[in-house]
Amino acid sequence: MRHRHTFSGYHPAVNFLYFGLVLAYSMFVMHPAYLAVSLFSALAYSLYLRGRKAVRFSLVVVLPMMLLAAVVNPAFSHEGTTILTYLPSGNPLTLESIVYGIAAAAMLASVILWFTCFNEVITSDKFVYLFGRIAPALSLILSMTLRFVPRFTAQFKTVAEAQRCLGEELSEGGLRQRARNGLTILSIMITWSLESAIETADSMKSRGYGLPGRTAFSIYRLDGRDRSALVWLAAAGLYVFSGWMADGTSFRYYPTIKGTGWTAFSISFLLVYLGLCITPMLLDAWAAREWAARPDTQEQLPTNANTKSAPENVL
Repeated sequence: MRHRHTFSGYHPAVNFLYFGLVLAYSMFVMHPAYLAVSLFSALAYSLYLRGRKAVRFSLVVVLPMMLLAAVVNPAFSHEGTTILTYLPSGNPLTLESIVYGIAAAAMLASVILWFTCFNEVITSDKFVYLFGRIAPALSLILSMTLRFVPRFTAQFKTVAEAQRCLGEELSEGGLRQRARNGLTILSIMITWSLESAIETADSMKSRGYGLPGRTAFSIYRLDGRDRSALVWLAAAGLYVFSGWMADGTSFRYYPTIKGTGWTAFSISFLLVYLGLCITPMLLDAWAAREWAARPDTQEQLPTNANTKSAPENVL
């Protein structure tokens, strides 16, 4: 069996640079072609990373949010010169406001999907590794917060299941009984949170956190593969940025819809941006091809190149 998410095994600097670039361009480049590339790339990568969870999240959260953003903009913004009709309030409904609403919805959805991918790839230990020396207090707080949310959710499910076995389920009984059961679970969760905070503080104190000269252990190292990925990401990001500076990615929605014409240079910017967005999936496909081409047929997990292998126990 091969390692499914090859890009997650790259150095944290590679992961962070990639998501920084795609998020920045998704938010600031409003050209419809770039928005479409960002949206579909983010959706494809989210499906690749999360599977059915991504499908459910896209249908339940992302799609209604897109529809809401697309409807709200023409309802409140009446700019534009192409009037299609008039609303019951007497305000004009313009083509430009509709198109901009669709573009804003695509931008919002792509950013949300990219952040879901970010949470899957950039773990708390990677975040602390990247920003531990620059802003140690902030990185520690963010890491503990990101770690606390899934722990709290898992503990809540455990407590709720235990209370259900005792006949004190939240969905049964009258309103007063359900409120009483909910308060019981809330009290248990508050107690667990306080105990967990005390245990964490004692553990950090015993490990010497905050003492001068304290060092931090890291399992990550930058190798040739990571340097090649950094060069590609930096080159692609700079090339798209140069296209943005040269107005090769510009597009306006008000007062009329107008964008830059398609030339060889503008198409090259879009193709490089497409390659940038699908870089993780290309790396995974390349790793799968290399794994399938191995002469041996024994199933084994490949060693992560960015982690130091622990020595075997010697009896």
